[in-house]
Amino acid sequence: MGLGNIHNPPGIGIGSGGCSCWRADALIELVNRMSDSTSDSGKTVAPGGKVRRAHDAVFGAACALVIGVFAWSARSGMLELWGGTAPETYYNLLVRGFRDGQLNVKREAPSQLAQLADPGDPAANNPYRWMTGQPVHDLSYYKGKLYLYFGITPALTLFWPYAALTGRYLLHKEAVVFFCAAGFLASAGLLRALRRRYFAEVGVGVMAAGTLALGLAPGLPVMMARSDVYEVSISCGYALTMLAVAAIWRALHEANRRSLWLAAASLAYGLAVGARPALLFGAVILLMSAVQAWRAGAAAGSRRQIWVLFLAAAGPIMLIGMGLMLYNDLRFGSPLEFGQRYQLAAERQDTMQHFSPRYLWFNFRVYFLEPARWSGHFPFVQGIPSPRLPAGHAKIEHPFGVLASIPLVWLALAAPLAWRGRPAAAGSTLRWLLASLVLLFGVCALTLGLYNYACVRYEVEFVPALVLLAVIGILGLERALAGQPAWRHTARWGWGLLLAWSVAFNLFARFELYAETQNNLGDALLQNGRVNEAITCFQKALHSQPDSANAYNHLGVALLQTGRVDEAMVYYQKALALQPDFAEAHNNLGNALLQKGSGDEAIAHFQKALELQSDYANARYNLGNALVQKGRVDEAISHYQQVLKIQPGFAEAHNNLGSLLLQKGQVDEAMAHFRTALEIQPDNATAQYNLGAALLQKGQGKRPPYNQ
Repeated sequence: MGLGNIHNPPGIGIGSGGCSCWRADALIELVNRMSDSTSDSGKTVAPGGKVRRAHDAVFGAACALVIGVFAWSARSGMLELWGGTAPETYYNLLVRGFRDGQLNVKREAPSQLAQLADPGDPAANNPYRWMTGQPVHDLSYYKGKLYLYFGITPALTLFWPYAALTGRYLLHKEAVVFFCAAGFLASAGLLRALRRRYFAEVGVGVMAAGTLALGLAPGLPVMMARSDVYEVSISCGYALTMLAVAAIWRALHEANRRSLWLAAASLAYGLAVGARPALLFGAVILLMSAVQAWRAGAAAGSRRQIWVLFLAAAGPIMLIGMGLMLYNDLRFGSPLEFGQRYQLAAERQDTMQHFSPRYLWFNFRVYFLEPARWSGHFPFVQGIPSPRLPAGHAKIEHPFGVLASIPLVWLALAAPLAWRGRPAAAGSTLRWLLASLVLLFGVCALTLGLYNYACVRYEVEFVPALVLLAVIGILGLERALAGQPAWRHTARWGWGLLLAWSVAFNLFARFELYAETQNNLGDALLQNGRVNEAITCFQKALHSQPDSANAYNHLGVALLQTGRVDEAMVYYQKALALQPDFAEAHNNLGNALLQKGSGDEAIAHFQKALELQSDYANARYNLGNALVQKGRVDEAISHYQQVLKIQPGFAEAHNNLGSLLLQKGQVDEAMAHFRTALEIQPDNATAQYNLGAALLQKGQGKRPPYNQ
């Protein structure tokens, strides 16, 4: 099918019969088949027809509810919104490149990048990373071409097949819903199989609660609030990891087809690594079933077919690994280079130390211990306060401590109850399964703990395994307390409250991320002069998160640019009412007051901004301007000089300082500042005029007019 036959799908929406529904039916059927297994006594658990149909109906309803929440939660991220139509999203640009026989994406690199002395310098490439409708932010720039740093698997398993079959392109947010639904259904099927084989005494209500927990507690709705290229790769990794775990379950229970299921698990996990290379070390779980068989073979005195199992566990993932290395070598001339060091990012990547033990304690705190803040205003949840970053750590982006914010995970400690009092064989198999989940959780959490960036979406790489362990802990509690109705009732109240808190947190926390996306998009529109569109974005952010001081402040900035000074001041004041220590809002309110002629009030707000943030160059510059209006020239000179110590490339500060020095007769110093301003901004007409005036004054010995 030619590219010309493919167009943007205006009606693909997930919630209205889009890409996920036809796949969901097939996955639910797979779930049903996977759960048809025998009990720990070796006999099939088959409840009566009506009872089984009732259980199936409740299970199906719970699954449908979760997937419905996924569709409701998914919102396009900033890159997708800024890029415009579906064919212009990053994964579809990669697919379009593949269809044209190239490994780079189907987007020309901005010609200005080739003219830069150092295209990788974020300060230098920033103007070209966010070109309207053609963003290249976070793409990799190598030898004049643009490549996708993020894993290839989503393109091969979903975006390309979907485009080939339908003639349309998926939006990133639709792909995220599909992958999350697939991963959730795999984990829900595993839960159902566990219940039918080992926990027949567990009622349908508990199963429904466990199903909801697997979908709505692990951070998936939060991640979906800004579904972009980043979330596509992570959700794909999640889906394939859960499918690998489900295949390991089958390998543990079907000795006659163990090698087949191990190969399937290896294939799924290899593809997961192709989506998210950070998952690589979690591949150790593939060996668990083989090791179990090896130990059983040793006990029986026979190891003849064990090597087949190890080959099945290692073969597919090794082949995929070799394919990834070839892909990297063809793109970047190195099998281990995925393109990160060539990324056009906000932080320089090629000189950054991405992994270090010194990040471990900090990341452990923000991922596990730091609780999200709660307020009395919708959406009630706010991000954690940022602890001091260790040296070399880039930043944090809305992570939250799961032990406090998703307290359901504490029930993972009850998981050992699952095998207590069982026959030796059944208990051993359960232990191997739970050991695989513990290992997956621990290895993935450790990998991210060593990384120099902490982000809420990364938590999806380790929290789902922990939540699955917690749900197994609930099943263990139900079994252990089966003969003690009072204690079981009390336990249900306890874990029910933990579940409710965890789900509520996930649903409310998504609003903050959606509001931030709209804020960021509005800010980008504002910088591109699209003020009215920016105002709409800030209003959407406030509709989603009415107590967002950031959105109030940004809306004030946009209104000020349209000359609506009084309205802007109202929004700045609302921002400060919500967040009195908001330095930027103090600075912006000071600017509005200065335009209204209220110089003294403006000075007070600039000084407050500097009290909160002493290196705030813009606030100090604005304070200098306000002092000039009040005739306090010497104080203004001092502030301009401090601005230039903080930010030597501040052209306007050079110009204004030169103007004041010219007033005081310091012509040579003034000329030096005008020339520096023109080196930074050659088209600065005011600095050109002032330099001319200074040259004239120096030649004639008198002071001509000047501009500030």
